[in-house]
Amino acid sequence: MKKLAKLPLKSSDKLYKFEMDFSMGKQRSIQVLVFIGLLYLCLVGFEIPFVFRASISQEPITRPPVLNVEQDFQVHEAPSRPLENWVSQNNNSDSRAQTRQLTQSNNRNKILSNLSFDNNTFDLTGESRSSEIHKTAATAFEVGRRLWKEFESGKVQIDAKKPESTSESCPHSISLSGREFWKNGSVMILPCGLTLGSYITVVGKPRRAHLETVSNIALAKNGEKVMISQFIMELQGLKTVEGEDPPKILHFNPRLKGDWSGKPVIELNTCYRMQWGSALRCQGWKSRPEEDTVDGLVKCESWTGNNEGFAEKSKSKWWENMNRFLGVKKKVTVEWPFPFVEDSLFVMTLRAGFEGYHVDVGGNHIVSFPYRTGFTLEDATGLTLNEDVDVVSVFAASLPLSHPSFAPQRHLEMSTKWQAPPLPDQPVELFTGILSAGNHFAERMAVRKTWMQHELVKSSNVVARFFVALHARKEVNVELKKEAEFFGDIVIVPYMDNYDLVVLKTVAICEYGARAVSAKYIMKCDDDTFVRVDVIINEARKVPEGRSFYIGNINYYHKPLRQGKWAVTYEEWPEEDYPPYANGPGYILSSDIAQSIVSDFENRELRLFKMEDVSMGMWVEKFNSSKPVDYLHSLKFCQFGCIEGYYTAHYQSPRQMICLWSKLQKTGKAECCDMR
Repeated sequence: MKKLAKLPLKSSDKLYKFEMDFSMGKQRSIQVLVFIGLLYLCLVGFEIPFVFRASISQEPITRPPVLNVEQDFQVHEAPSRPLENWVSQNNNSDSRAQTRQLTQSNNRNKILSNLSFDNNTFDLTGESRSSEIHKTAATAFEVGRRLWKEFESGKVQIDAKKPESTSESCPHSISLSGREFWKNGSVMILPCGLTLGSYITVVGKPRRAHLETVSNIALAKNGEKVMISQFIMELQGLKTVEGEDPPKILHFNPRLKGDWSGKPVIELNTCYRMQWGSALRCQGWKSRPEEDTVDGLVKCESWTGNNEGFAEKSKSKWWENMNRFLGVKKKVTVEWPFPFVEDSLFVMTLRAGFEGYHVDVGGNHIVSFPYRTGFTLEDATGLTLNEDVDVVSVFAASLPLSHPSFAPQRHLEMSTKWQAPPLPDQPVELFTGILSAGNHFAERMAVRKTWMQHELVKSSNVVARFFVALHARKEVNVELKKEAEFFGDIVIVPYMDNYDLVVLKTVAICEYGARAVSAKYIMKCDDDTFVRVDVIINEARKVPEGRSFYIGNINYYHKPLRQGKWAVTYEEWPEEDYPPYANGPGYILSSDIAQSIVSDFENRELRLFKMEDVSMGMWVEKFNSSKPVDYLHSLKFCQFGCIEGYYTAHYQSPRQMICLWSKLQKTGKAECCDMR
């Protein structure tokens, strides 16, 4: 069969083929457009509910603030955390769901604690032993909740009459008569504190000795009544932390009669956070030449009538006779009588020198007291005199004419250098919760500039956060909120701060450490505690894997005080002994204990007690009844001040914090700084 030859197309056929191809292409284009339209409608239909749900469960999306450097942006932008392992296995399913929802709905940099509170959180029926503290807490949280809502809504307006950068004008000298001084509460206000060269002159008269009225020291060893005459002059920091006794920058206490030594004595000391330093006692003999002097003056001068033993006086007389026999010229020394006499006027001048305070009486140098780390001359904003003295007049001169604003937030250094690093994606090894009060701006700044600069904290293997409740003064809360938003290291527990409710901050620390950062170890400390972060982690690592532990300076068989300022009633604590508990300034927990505490709190099974450290001992004891806990005791968790080789050092002022950090950086050893 022959193959048919392919005939060429005519022009009409070509036109027809072109029209057919164009028609089919147009149809395909329409189909593609229809398909794209349907796909768009599907995407929009699914996206709108998703965005709507996201806008409900997350924080509003805001434009980031203007940042100057790339490092600033890295600090503000924190990655999201995984949510697993946040909830204790002891929680019921409803509690787990509620906790997960709360966690997901809060931004990781949110400054408010995730610890949930509602009307059913506290027992107000009086059925539990801690019902009184529950009632106090319920009231504090209701007030705090309303106040925080006002802050978030922007309704709180603070009238700033004077910019923070301005200085207040102060008088060069102040003079008060005895009557004016007494009417002023026996206080002279020094608005701008003191400066180098300032002096204060007091004219007064010690009262005659009287019977001691304090029962436990009213009787002497031989059964005779104790006669006493003493007075106290103090330089105090009047414009400091509220809710605490003002610090005693200088405590000057002449004891004419009544001292345990039986001699006239002058004692000097300082007191910070109601903790006394080491006293300097002048008892009538001159300080040894090898002792440190203060501006070239000895710390203690000698005086006669100090009732020293007969043997010492006889020995001195024997040497005088021997020197006279050998022809040795006697060095002339002058001994003045004790500078204060009952019912006799004195003129006493206190001067601020380069190295310390100096006290003259009647023109004669009596005692010098070196400045102690932690206080500055400008901190001395008040002079008080009380006890057995009648003041005739008080005169202060060479005072500073200006002083920075006393607003406590002036201590803050708003530099990105001190901002907290972002939380890491993975669980951390150690979380440290630091208890702080709203107006402790200086204390928080000192911690940021010292041990929070440790490489373990900067690398986020260790995370540290301050836990603060709301302050009674609204302007403090306004500054606190600004501080929290800038530094990113503050967690606000939204209740009105109260000493008896410090325990709630501890629960919030456990919640944050166990859930927000999934820490392996959780530490609690105070904002005046210096922490050696690396040593703390090493102590925790010594515990075998999987063991529950409680590490600190642990008290065993301590009994509650039933009288005095820290008295505990039998209704509050009926037992005769407290459970073993670590001192509050610094202790460490394994995370399973912290998770159990939060679970018990959410299930209303956590017993609250007004003493935070004892409360933790109670909670650990309860946990120990179901799973063994290793109690590890060490005195190097120093509760009162500082000891060489410390793990933590308590009652450290901001200046002492800086000193401890400097020594640690220079020497690599845990050396204490000077006492106050």
